[in-house]
Amino acid sequence: MPDTPPALSWADGGRTRSLPGTDADMPGLRQYGGRCLAAEEADVRAAPLPLFAALLGAALAGCTAEAPRPAASPPAASPPAASAASPAAGAVTSPTARARAELPQGGVKIFPAYRVVAYYGTAGNGALGVLGEDHPDRMLPKLRAAAKPFAGDRKVQVAYELIATVAQAGPGADGDYSRMIPLSRVQQYVDQARRHKVLVILDLQPGRGDFLPQARQLERFLIQPHVGLALDPEWRMPAGKVPGRTIGRVGAAEVNRVSDYLAGLVARHGLPEKLFVLHQFRASMLPDIGRVEKRRGLALVQHVDGFGTRAEKDATWRRLRRPRQFHLGYKLFYDEDVKRYRAADVLRFKPAPELVSFQ
Repeated sequence: MPDTPPALSWADGGRTRSLPGTDADMPGLRQYGGRCLAAEEADVRAAPLPLFAALLGAALAGCTAEAPRPAASPPAASPPAASAASPAAGAVTSPTARARAELPQGGVKIFPAYRVVAYYGTAGNGALGVLGEDHPDRMLPKLRAAAKPFAGDRKVQVAYELIATVAQAGPGADGDYSRMIPLSRVQQYVDQARRHKVLVILDLQPGRGDFLPQARQLERFLIQPHVGLALDPEWRMPAGKVPGRTIGRVGAAEVNRVSDYLAGLVARHGLPEKLFVLHQFRASMLPDIGRVEKRRGLALVQHVDGFGTRAEKDATWRRLRRPRQFHLGYKLFYDEDVKRYRAADVLRFKPAPELVSFQ
């Protein structure tokens, strides 16, 4: 792939404008700020300039700013006391010392017992996804209503996919172009989810950093039975590249280091199976995906992202999915999808996605 990729173009009042520094290694859908823009070589819709500016600005400007909490919102719960279902931060509990912890609705295996339906976003910022539009206590009933039709032949398990580290336009103090949201906000979602039998998936956007150090910073949450992890290669920058100008990528070796670490937590703490999610909407994001290893204790999900028309999304799904290697995930966009797929449509996919998320 050339070091200086082709430009992304969009329509602006009948004219064509370009944003330099975006890569286009293949036809299909492209994504910025967790939202996808269609590549012109696939003969897809061009994103209007105001939409592009809004999405990119939301992704990179003030992503970690906390919105004021509404007066009616309940205060964040205190960190839980250590127990079989909620180990204390940093505690190492032998599985032989207690019964194995279970998932929120019972059992120790996520699939095929459950179909997981998630809201995606970050705390206090609705521009990055539906999850951040309001306090989790008010978002949860909406999530349950959206998830119910996806049951099919399974029990529905709702989840929050919370962006815990957000890619930044500037290098920051440590130079990695990524910033973690306040851990108190992560704790708020983790605690609320435990009380209401919700899974949590902590999503990482590491900028020029490595996924593993960021995951280790979240270990106090990852040792809890209901908390899993997602890696977003779009925001894993090569050396010298800046989020929002280049679509990132990650190699299988780095992915495997993270999954080995996470599987180790499962084994040491006697935890139920954890979701381990890899986001992808272009082949270049995971160039050696075939080398990604399976791990005991992890439900490894390839999550196919991207918005557009049904034909565009179908093309991306067919091109990228690897059902023999992964459980499959699929993203639906409330605002950007054209004639958005409904639950009955998604359940007719072959194979049907086991993790469905809304943005």
